[in-house]
Amino acid sequence: MDIEKYLSNLEKESRYGEIRIMKTKINSLTYKNGILVGIETSDVEGIAIRVLNNNFSFVTTNSIHESDIKRAVERAIRISKMKEKRNVLLSHEKSIKDDYRVDEKKKIEDFQLEEKISLLSDIDKKLMENNLQMRILNIKDKIQEIEFANTEGTMIHGIIPNIYYFYYVGALENGNFEQVSREYGMTGGYEFVNEMNIMDRTVDESKKLLKILKAKKIPEGKMDVIVGPEVSGIVAHESSGHPMEADRVSGREGAQAGESFVKFDSLGKRVGSDVVNVIDDPTIEKSFGYMKYDFEGVKTRKKYLYKNGIINEFLLNREYAGMLGLESNGSARSSSWNLEPIIRMSNTYIEPGNYSLEEMIKDVKYGILMNSFTEWNIDDIRYNEKYVGREAYLIENGEIKDPVRRPVIETTTTKFYSSVDAVSKDLEFFAGTCGKGDPMQGVDVWMGGPYVRLRDMYIR
Repeated sequence: MDIEKYLSNLEKESRYGEIRIMKTKINSLTYKNGILVGIETSDVEGIAIRVLNNNFSFVTTNSIHESDIKRAVERAIRISKMKEKRNVLLSHEKSIKDDYRVDEKKKIEDFQLEEKISLLSDIDKKLMENNLQMRILNIKDKIQEIEFANTEGTMIHGIIPNIYYFYYVGALENGNFEQVSREYGMTGGYEFVNEMNIMDRTVDESKKLLKILKAKKIPEGKMDVIVGPEVSGIVAHESSGHPMEADRVSGREGAQAGESFVKFDSLGKRVGSDVVNVIDDPTIEKSFGYMKYDFEGVKTRKKYLYKNGIINEFLLNREYAGMLGLESNGSARSSSWNLEPIIRMSNTYIEPGNYSLEEMIKDVKYGILMNSFTEWNIDDIRYNEKYVGREAYLIENGEIKDPVRRPVIETTTTKFYSSVDAVSKDLEFFAGTCGKGDPMQGVDVWMGGPYVRLRDMYIR
C-alpha cells in the first residue's frame, strides 16, 4: 500500500497528521490435562489516522479500498477541526526513514502445527509423571507488521515476530493445594523453544510445588527478606513503571486504571536507597517488549525511572513531552490497529548490582528467601502493595533452611525501595501482558530483575 499519497491531504489540512497500517497474524495452541483443547488463528489488518488541529482526532478503518481510506482521512481532518480547542504542544522529533525486520533463526511459518502439538504433549507427559494433577499449557506465535508515516517526514516499516509460552500447574496433596503459573516470551522465531529451555523450566519449577505443599508458616514479625527476580520484576513493573507513566501522573488514567503517588514536581525526590535503579528499556534485543521505534515514530531508548533511589524520568509520548518541554523517550504503544497509541512500558526491571546470592544469604541472621509469588496487589496510586510468596525458604545464620508457606509482604513503594541494601549480579526476565486504557489495551512486556535484599521488613 502506498502510504505517501494519503499524507498530502494531511499536510495541507492539519497541524500534524499520521497514518499507521498494522497487520497482525496470530497462531495459538492450548493443551489441558493431556488434551488438545484449542487451536486459534487470526489475521487482522487495519489503518489508524490521527490528526491534530484544534485537538486530536482518531479514526480507523479495516478497509484497504482507496475510497474508504480517503474518506477516513477526510473524516479525521474534519473531526480535529470540530473539537474544542486545546493547547497541545508536540515535542520536536527527528524525522526517520527505516525498513527493518527482527531476525528469526527458526521461522514461525516453518514450525508446523504437528511440532507445536508434540512439544506441548511432551511437556504435559513429563508433568503428569511427576503427579501434577492440573496442567494447562499454551504456546502462541505472532507476526506484527507496522507501517507508519507522518506529516513531518517520518516513514517506518517494521516486521516484528514473537513467541509466547504460558503454563499453569496445580498439585493437591493431603488436602493442601498449591499452584504455579509463569509466562515466557521472546522476539524472534521458534529458536525460543531451545534458547528459553521451556520444557526443563516448566518441569523443574512445577516439581517445587510438591515441596511447597509441605511447607509451614513462620511466626510473623520483622526480619530480612531476599526476593527473587520474579518478585523484583513485578515490583519494578507495578510500583515504578506504572507510577512513572506521564498520563497516569497527569490524572488522564484516573477513571480507567488509577493515578500515581508521583507528581510532575517529584523529579529529584528520593523514593529508595542509593542501590535502587529501575529501568525501562525497549531496545533489548530478543526481548518480549522490544521496540526499535514507538508508535509515534520516535526512536526508543533506555530510561532510568528511578536512579540511585531518586525519581529520575517519566515515560513520555510526544504530547506529554511537549507539555513538559522535553523530547519524547519513545514510550507510545498501541496493541491494535483500531486503538490509539498511549504511554506504555516495555521491559521494566531493577538493575543488577555487585553481590552474589550466596553473599546476600550469608549476611542474613534471620529472614526468608522469597523466590516467587503466588499473589500480588497494589492500590490505585501504586503505593500500598502486597506480595504473597510461593517458593520461599527460611534463612537462619546465613543458611537456607526449610520451605516457608506463603509469607506475606505488606508495605509501601517507598518502604520497599528504601529497605534495599544489596542487589545481586543476576538478571532474569518473565513475560507478561500489561493492561491499560479504555478500551483496554494489552501489550507484550518483560518484567524482571536480580535478587534484592531488604532489611527489617514486617512479614506475616
